[in-house]
Amino acid sequence: MNHKMTNILLVEDDEVDVMNVKRAFKKNNITNPLYLAANGLEALAMLRGENSDFQIPHQRRLVLLDLNMPKMNGIEFLRELRADSELRFTPVIVLTTSNEDRDKVEAYNLNVAGYILKPVTFANFVEAVATLNKYWTLSEIP
Repeated sequence: MNHKMTNILLVEDDEVDVMNVKRAFKKNNITNPLYLAANGLEALAMLRGENSDFQIPHQRRLVLLDLNMPKMNGIEFLRELRADSELRFTPVIVLTTSNEDRDKVEAYNLNVAGYILKPVTFANFVEAVATLNKYWTLSEIP
């Protein structure tokens, strides 16, 4: 069993959703470091180490990505991420309200590890986060 901590970057502009993720982590006793970015531009700066206040360790990174955000949306973020030779292999799981087939196809074309619709109820969201936790605990992330 690999007990190394995965560093999670949540890219989400909705404060209620950020709070729900934090609450779901707490309910599932998930103690992974959680970093926050409000849009794709902020997230790229954090991943590239351009923001000295918020350095994310270079090892074992996972991005939880919303698609509908200002400045740079999730699909634009994915395009930039995959074009960056240093960051292109970073695993990304989309966590969104967008049920658009176009978004799903585009996200998978940009090599996301998963596409999860945000559940309507908090109890279902807690379950989804528990499943995600199993995934990143079992995954060998470099």
